[in-house]
Amino acid sequence: MKIQDIPRVKSISKEDFLEHYFWPQKPVVIEQAVEDWPAIEKWNLNYIKQVAGEKTVPLYDDRPVHHEDGFNEPHAEMKMTDYVDLLKSKPTKYRIFLWNIFKEVPQLQKDFSIPDFGVTIKKKLPMLFFGGRDSFTFMHYDIDMSNIFHFHFEGRKECILFAPSETKYLYKVPHSLITHESIDFTNPDFKQWPVLEKATGYQTFLEHGEMLFMPEGYWHYMKYHTEGFSMSLRSWPKRPMNFVKGVYNVFGLRTFDIMMRKVRGQKWIDWKNRKAIERTNKLAAKI
Repeated sequence: MKIQDIPRVKSISKEDFLEHYFWPQKPVVIEQAVEDWPAIEKWNLNYIKQVAGEKTVPLYDDRPVHHEDGFNEPHAEMKMTDYVDLLKSKPTKYRIFLWNIFKEVPQLQKDFSIPDFGVTIKKKLPMLFFGGRDSFTFMHYDIDMSNIFHFHFEGRKECILFAPSETKYLYKVPHSLITHESIDFTNPDFKQWPVLEKATGYQTFLEHGEMLFMPEGYWHYMKYHTEGFSMSLRSWPKRPMNFVKGVYNVFGLRTFDIMMRKVRGQKWIDWKNRKAIERTNKLAAKI
């Protein structure tokens, strides 16, 4: 793969952000985007344990998709206090994602405000993501096709992105939002995944307080090099077709996939994984 570093700036005006990154739909890391947030000083795993320790949280790991799994159904649950203790004691594959802090811990709302990047941000959808050392998400894009403002706290996190234009090289699983789960994007085996070598992507490592802007529909793979957590804010897709695609993903694709899992069972999952390989190889041969 041809991987380039995501551009970085210390800070940026909303006019420059819109002109150079949002309207062209290019990723960027803003290192001091929200220096005025109380969260910059307060948010760490010990603080989360203090304010949310008694909350029961859903946990996910990196096991392959199985037909008996519901759409985004957690693999385990535990108290947040126990989860933080686990994160700090040893590497674990367990992650939390899409944890709505407006619903779960209203107190955390006082630690941040909605930043002004010149775009409308969904104020009621701040989501938290947690991960243990060496845990990762599969390469995917978000179901609603939103523009994502991803703020990282505590530790170090690797982010690998691909623009939607690179989808043809990524072994996308049909009727899904992910690529083939067997691909290790930090160390890909090009003998097994030869078409992937044609892809051009981006990479960065986020540290505490830094923000990554991911344009709508961008593929992203996240790996925690240390235990830590992040918060995402979202902005509606700017392109009408992406808005339509997001609506279809939420109400059409997800419903169809759940139905097919019930009807065909694991054969449906296996068929999709085979097709990811067949279609990518076929399309690459044409290109």
